[in-house]
Amino acid sequence: MFRSIKAAVLLVALASVPAAPAPAGTASEVRGLYDQFLAAQNARDLEAVRAVLLPSPEFQWVSDGKSFWGPDALVARMSQFQKAELWHVTPDTARARVVEIGADAAYLYQPLTLKIGRAAAPSEIPFLVNVLCVRTPDGWRIAALFTTTEKP
Repeated sequence: MFRSIKAAVLLVALASVPAAPAPAGTASEVRGLYDQFLAAQNARDLEAVRAVLLPSPEFQWVSDGKSFWGPDALVARMSQFQKAELWHVTPDTARARVVEIGADAAYLYQPLTLKIGRAAAPSEIPFLVNVLCVRTPDGWRIAALFTTTEKP
């Protein structure tokens, strides 16, 4: 219950911050972080995936309408998906947007296509991925992921 309240407060707080395009440096750093996350997923390297996540039980991934808390929960769930013969994420970089929330926080809107399933006949699923990134003493990290299928 407490986590749900904290998540709601965070979303309300983010919604109340005037959105501004991120400066070029922030935008390229956040996109670079997402590129690392993407490369790790496509390589099925779950330790490299974990390395770009905020190492905190407050890390959140909302997937299929469910919240998963902490990097361990993401890695466990993603490991189940990656048992598929084919798993490949292709971002639509032309539609991606980075919005700076503050000096140490930015939001990435990233449409993508996930190919998953049998290599001979994979499913291609369009997703919208929204990523909250925070700057830490160790560099940028993903603090939250919100994923949903994209509706035409």
